[in-house]
Amino acid sequence: MKQRVPISQIMTKELITLTPKDSLYDAEKLFIKHNIRHLPIVEGQKLVGVVSYSDLLKISYADVTEEDDIEAVVYDMYTIPQLMAKSPVTVSPETNIKDVAETLSKVSFHSIPIVEGEDLVGIVTTTDLLKYFINQY
Repeated sequence: MKQRVPISQIMTKELITLTPKDSLYDAEKLFIKHNIRHLPIVEGQKLVGVVSYSDLLKISYADVTEEDDIEAVVYDMYTIPQLMAKSPVTVSPETNIKDVAETLSKVSFHSIPIVEGEDLVGIVTTTDLLKYFINQY
């Protein structure tokens, strides 16, 4: 197995992002359209948070009746800044894959944004790491 490979070798560089002013409707559309589970929230290039599909699902089980339109009730009650993780764990592009894998193995989230300074340059998920390790065999 290769040693000391930087995360930049496997991170997703073509990012799909939202801004704090976007809506939860926008988030849901992107999750579905791109079949992804994590959306970095940016102001310009600066990372300010992360919203996951599971975050959206959690609020969808809010106190609504079957007659209510869940999206109309819940999505209008919350904003991206209210839902996003405001201080996500991040790493630099030079961080090695092993260190990122160790970090993700110890936490309950499944993605890590990659930043240079405060600027978002990539994202890596547990799926990306699994694919990398499978390719090593």
